[in-house]
Amino acid sequence: MRPRRLRLLVASLCAFLATAASACTTSSPPATPGGRDTTQITLATAEEPDTLNPLLGYAPSGAAKIFDGLLEHGADGALHPALATEVPQPSADDRSWTVPLRTGVKFSDGTPFGAADVVATYRAVLDPATASPLRPRYDMLTSVDEVNATTVRFNLAYPYPAFPNLLVLGILPARALGQPGPLTASPINTHPIGTGPYQLTEWQRGVRMVLSANPTYFDGPPAVRKVTVLFGGDDATRASRTLAGDIDGAPVAPAQTRDLPRSGGYLLATHNSAEYRTVSMPGRNPVTADPAVRLALNQAVNRRAMVDGTLAGKGEPASTPIPSTMPEFVEPGATFGYDRAQAGRTLDAAGWVPGPDGIRARGGTPARFTLLTPSGDAVALALAQQFAADARAVGVDVRVDQVDRDNLRARVNQDAALLTGGNAFDPDLQAYRLLHSSASPGVAATGEPVDPGSYADARVDAALDAGRREIDPAQRAADYRAFQRAYLANPGMVFLVFQQHTYALRNDWTGYQEVADAAEQGITWGPWWNLEKWEPKR
Repeated sequence: MRPRRLRLLVASLCAFLATAASACTTSSPPATPGGRDTTQITLATAEEPDTLNPLLGYAPSGAAKIFDGLLEHGADGALHPALATEVPQPSADDRSWTVPLRTGVKFSDGTPFGAADVVATYRAVLDPATASPLRPRYDMLTSVDEVNATTVRFNLAYPYPAFPNLLVLGILPARALGQPGPLTASPINTHPIGTGPYQLTEWQRGVRMVLSANPTYFDGPPAVRKVTVLFGGDDATRASRTLAGDIDGAPVAPAQTRDLPRSGGYLLATHNSAEYRTVSMPGRNPVTADPAVRLALNQAVNRRAMVDGTLAGKGEPASTPIPSTMPEFVEPGATFGYDRAQAGRTLDAAGWVPGPDGIRARGGTPARFTLLTPSGDAVALALAQQFAADARAVGVDVRVDQVDRDNLRARVNQDAALLTGGNAFDPDLQAYRLLHSSASPGVAATGEPVDPGSYADARVDAALDAGRREIDPAQRAADYRAFQRAYLANPGMVFLVFQQHTYALRNDWTGYQEVADAAEQGITWGPWWNLEKWEPKR
């Protein structure tokens, strides 16, 4: 019997046996020796969602709190049923997936969930009129059909073994998707209706969001009944508030974890992740568009120093987008060595000549460009400054400019940008839209980079195309290793590090499980990815 079910059974028994009420403890909120009500939790994060609509990019990797997907990722990284009753298998031709659904599930407004809601949700993704930014992610999906009231079938244009990873998308009620036109005008963006373990009760933009337990959740209402998420502030502010005991949990910068053990009563969590930090090299800029400059900067960067310094050892060097969290897909030799002399020779051979000030130029064009970083991100700023110092040592002048995220998105096609992204669950989701030539350059509404350098390489394209359609696991792994070898010969950007995620969490609950994070660190992933399963300590 699951712990939550057992807790509910005990609560009912205590109510029934009134004469034994003195022996029951479930009638009053559990509290720690410090007097804290552990049925509530306060979290802090810099990442406030723009919307709570899954079709506009909210919780693209699942763990949505307000919504359930058909499937969910577990602590082991594997997929498990959520609104589905089992993890589906492909048809004989690998071009359709049939998904059986749970019965008896209700949305937070009390209306029943069924196949029509799944069909409406995925058809809205595919409909150009809704303008969902997720549509390119589902370009292999041709249709979704209601087989019966408890079964749906997804039909694909070609075999796509990673498809179950796309079934973590939060399901919306069909009636909320009945109005034609763009989703940006939908009431559900700020007043969501989902089947998830929590429901929204308050949202003060730029200040906080409050979630309360869904009393009709199909797996039982969470024991942590209220979740307050505070928005804003930089890494240092969140760390100081954690040390002061004002908040129960927050992501903190890796270097700040050195101070946190002094606070007492906190768990310091480090999660592996597929989150990369990369410098885009836009094709519209005459300096960053040059393949020789791209290669030389990859050779000039001291990635190990970035990991040991800025990340305080909480990460690993990155040369390609494939992280060690996907070990079967990693090509061991696909790494750039730190070699300033070789970087200089690469630039010399391409005609970039050092000037009196040490800055190179070619045909009157100085080797100079601006590198944008998102304001408030201390790790990004420190990595950008280290990158600029390494570039300056080989004659390339990089000027770091902090801008807000909207400004960064607007300028990413012209100026270089230190971008972050990552999907911990499949290499196609990690690399295809980032480096395949078919992707439109920019930064998606989901926050992920989408071929921001207008990069194109025929060998890279061929390997990515082969990997996304290959059914045989061994051959698929070989395709992605071939992709990394091809990319190393002609890099499209400068990957710096894979960053581990570091958190401080008050040690008042049981149920925390370490997990390989998606890139998101807001109210979805992180230590609280499975918050609905936590129990207060007694």
